[in-house]
Amino acid sequence: MSNHVYWMLELEILAGQDDEFETLMAEMVSATEANEPGTLNYEWSRSTDGKACHIYERYVDSAAVLTHLGTFGERFAERFLKLFKPVRFVIYGQPSAEVKAALAGFGPTYMESAEGFSR
Repeated sequence: MSNHVYWMLELEILAGQDDEFETLMAEMVSATEANEPGTLNYEWSRSTDGKACHIYERYVDSAAVLTHLGTFGERFAERFLKLFKPVRFVIYGQPSAEVKAALAGFGPTYMESAEGFSR
């Protein structure tokens, strides 16, 4: 198994936030792509009714997660938490104790690898 850490974050988009959603999403994707080489996937999806958002994130290791969380906390967290209500947060892989502590406030569920492979 790899050292990758990945997750699916399911969010409710709060009413009346469409424009701010688009702006924040674009800023976060751009900043992550430009400044975080340890981010392997950073994919946002929106439901057709515009009420839900899923964010799939995959990192090369826990250090890359911590880099992302540092940027998130400094630049985006306040705006993010005004736009979304977290619904479900499921984390996979081998996150470090430090990553688990940093994400504890979001109440994630951790899934342990049981069987399978990656290509």
